[in-house]
Order: sequence, then structure tokens, then C-alpha cells
Amino acid sequence: MSAPTPFTARVRRAVRDGHLHEAIGRATGQLEARRGAAFASLEQAELVRDRARHARLHALGRLDAMLETFERRLTENGVRVHWARDADEACRIVARLARERGLRRAVKAKSMLSEEIRLNPALEAAGVQVVETDLGEYVVQLADDRPSHIILPILHLTKEDVGRVMERRLAVPFTPRPAELCRVARERLRGDFLAADLGISGANFGVAETGTICLVSNEGNIRMGTTLPRVHVALLGIEKLVPTLADLDAMLKVLARSATGQKITVYTSLIHGPRRTPDEIAPEEVHVVLLDHGRAATLAGEEAEILACIRCGACLNACPVFRAIGGHAYGTVYPGPLGSVLTPALRGLPEWRELPEASSLCGACREVCPVRIDLPRMLLGLRARGVARHGAPLRLRLAMRAFALLATRPRWLRLARRIGGALARRFARDGWLRRAPGLLAGWTAHRDLPAPARRSFDDWWEERRRGRA
Repeated sequence: MSAPTPFTARVRRAVRDGHLHEAIGRATGQLEARRGAAFASLEQAELVRDRARHARLHALGRLDAMLETFERRLTENGVRVHWARDADEACRIVARLARERGLRRAVKAKSMLSEEIRLNPALEAAGVQVVETDLGEYVVQLADDRPSHIILPILHLTKEDVGRVMERRLAVPFTPRPAELCRVARERLRGDFLAADLGISGANFGVAETGTICLVSNEGNIRMGTTLPRVHVALLGIEKLVPTLADLDAMLKVLARSATGQKITVYTSLIHGPRRTPDEIAPEEVHVVLLDHGRAATLAGEEAEILACIRCGACLNACPVFRAIGGHAYGTVYPGPLGSVLTPALRGLPEWRELPEASSLCGACREVCPVRIDLPRMLLGLRARGVARHGAPLRLRLAMRAFALLATRPRWLRLARRIGGALARRFARDGWLRRAPGLLAGWTAHRDLPAPARRSFDDWWEERRRGRA
């Protein structure tokens, strides 16, 4: 047998981690319940979802023209626009801005795009101190860890874990009380906000018609980080545009409900440009970095629809695979069904061909997606291309050929089912198989398999049909 791949090794560790399951199960269960209640409060919720989907797909369908409009409006608003082909160029742009303006201390809002391009190490190498100001990202930074969820960076940690991190890194007394942990972080970050000369953020949306940058948050850190420093740099993937402010309204109605089960986030910031009068509380300069990094190529491919994602994280919370292995096992910035499509699309299938396999194809991700992205379709497409290029494992090929042989011969299938069912019941204990042979061994390694019923559904149905006749 071949040695397990790094992905397989990470999955095996995660599956055995009871502490991880406790933390993930508690959080995702609450989020799912809150999402259902929040959408129940939205009038004509399905029509709003349809409108949000149409707006995103419309923007992607004419992205070239919309980007030109967005750049023009930003420039008219006094914002300086920079274009980056890849991660290295984006990091060089931000580092150059800091160097030319003598900026040495940066406060940063949560941005998955900055994680994607590894901006923090690049800035630190350029002599810029970077402090994460989102509470979850702050804890991740203190712990020398990385986010495990696109909305809840410390989903994999309990409040006791956070207390130990702060005790170790900030030299404060241990406490598991969330209110006290927030107080400690708030006091430490206040000085960083006041001392920073560079504020860095991502952006949830860019509005093409007005050149508006929209950021949403449940913490006040984004407001502080985009107004107090004298320079603000916002990072945007080129796909993050919506056509109009009316379209933005639909996005905001479904984003918070899908992400955290709120009707709307606590803070919604609409940034139009730098300070215009001496009394205005705003930065002296605003820069927007528009990043490609594989997005244009993805737009031309079979996974183009994934670029409509609004990064709510609902598909992660609903996915049974994510709930079993957590975010770190995926080995990429974007975990869950989203990452299993987006990462191979952006970075290439050969290196990430295992991610599309990390799905049960149950369709829960498609059901909860606020813009109805057909994730199962794209996962199947990536799987098919992976098999076409690299082949499938020998034992899986043999198993599928055997199944095809039986499935096309009903009499053989019924005979095999009866023999297999009898053998399974023979080795079952109290109605459960605790160790199955062959490919089923992976299932029973972590859970029991119900023994087949003595009478199959087909048998029951045939008897019922004959009785009616």
C-alpha cells in the first residue's frame, strides 16, 4: 500500500481529534439553527436569493467592462487603483506603498484574500509590523496558527483554548470567560489602533456604479482600522463586484443571515474615498489593489460559477465532511466545499486533486448557498477531470467494474445482494457490523455499519405489487 498523502494524514489526525469535533459541532450547530430563523424573518427570501444570484452572475458575465467602470469611479472619488496579476505582485505593491510613505505599523482587518497571498510575512520582511485586529484573527496570530473557517477563524478552538493562548502570549491570568477575553484583547489593541499609520482591509463587495467599497463586520475594528491610520489599503479580488447599490442591498440581506444568522451585521461600512475636509475622520490616502491571481483563468473555465461566492461560510457549516475534519485538514486558505472547488480552480487541479474527493455530494452546500452556487456539479466535474488525467486507484476501478457488471444484470445483482446480506448478518453483533471488509473498512474504522435487513425494499415492493395485482 502506498504511503498516505499529506491530505490523508491530516484527515486521519482530524477524525481522531475529539476536542476538535466538540468545538466544531457546537459552533456549526448553532449557526445552522440561527440561519434558518434569520431567513424565516426575510420577506420573499427566495426571491431575494434569486436577485442576489442574478447580480453576481451578471457582474461576472461582463466583468471586464464592470472593472473599468469601477476603476473610473474609484479614481473620481480620489482613490488610487493598483492592478496585481498574482500574489507576489500584490504583496510588492503594498510593501512599496509602505516603504515610500515611511509606514511602519499596520493594523489589519480580517481578509481571506490577504491570507491567500500571504501578505503578513511579506510586510514583516519589508519592516512593517502587522497586527490582526479581528478578535479571532488576533487569537490566531497570537497562537502562531492559521484560520480554520472563513468567517470564524478560531472555530477549532474552545474558549478555554483561547484563555490559555492569552495567558501564554499576553501574560494575563487565565480565564475562559468570553467577556473577559474580549476585554483583554480590546485593551491591548487600542494602543495599536492609535499608533498605526497603515490600515489594511479586504472588501466584501465593490459597487461598480459608485466606486464604493463595502465592508461588513460585527466588531468595530474595521471602522478603526480604515479611519485612524493615515493610509488605508483595501484588497479586492477582481470578482467581488456588484453592479449597483440596489444589488448591494440584496447581498447584505442574504450575507449576514447565511454567515451568522443575523438580519444584518452590526457594522456596515461604505467607503467612497479619502479625507476631503480637515475635519473629516478618514485617511489621507485610500488605495485599492485589484487582484487576479488565477481568477480570470477560472472565469473562462468550467468552475466560473464559484467566483459568484460571497464568502458567507454557510456551505462549510452544512458540510458533513467539514464538520468531521475541520478547516486545517484541507491544507488551504479556503476549506469546505468552497475550497474544494475554488482552490483547484485557482491553483490548478494536479496539486489539489484530492480536495474535490472530500465531499459526500449530499447537496447540503447547494441548498444553503445564498446565491445557489451548484457546488456538487463542479465537484463532480473536478473529480472527473482528475480521474481522466491521473486515473483512479486500482482497487476503486476494480470495485466499480464489479458493481457495473452486477448492476446491468438484475438476477446477478439480486443473488449478490442476498449472499452479501446473509454474510453481513452472520458477522453482525446486535444488528451492527463493526469491521467490514475491503473498501467498506474505511467506514467501519470510525463508525458502525447497520446490518442489511432480511427483506430488502425491492422484495417488499415486489410483494406489495403482486398483492395489489
